[in-house]
Amino acid sequence: MSHDKDDAPMSMSMNNGTMDTMVMHMTFFWSKEVVMLFNGWPNGELKMYISALAFVLFLAVFVEFLSIFPVVKPGSSPIVGGLIHASFYGLRMALVYLLMLCVMSYNVGIFVFVVIGHIIGFFVVKYRVISKSRTDPV
Repeated sequence: MSHDKDDAPMSMSMNNGTMDTMVMHMTFFWSKEVVMLFNGWPNGELKMYISALAFVLFLAVFVEFLSIFPVVKPGSSPIVGGLIHASFYGLRMALVYLLMLCVMSYNVGIFVFVVIGHIIGFFVVKYRVISKSRTDPV
């Protein structure tokens, strides 16, 4: 096996006779022709690609909101409070890994919208915390 730099790159297309040829991108690309999470979604249609961008933006914002919830009420059971926190943490981690899989499509649009969603979510969450702390008398 030769490892010369002149060798052609290995093809990542898979064809077993029962499925269409699928190309796995290993570098960032910009196109509406992307497979994200499920085969056939967003299916290369511009409307579906835009909805996929909106989906990852919303999901990233939602992940940031989950970082401040839930607020356990004083006087509640420590076990119940711990279970609630653990449940929200588990949900948040599942959504973060889902976003990671979306970004692993190597589509620039998906990557940019995930980052923008995190920025918007972080700003809104931190702005709420800062404005709330300024209105609370010390």
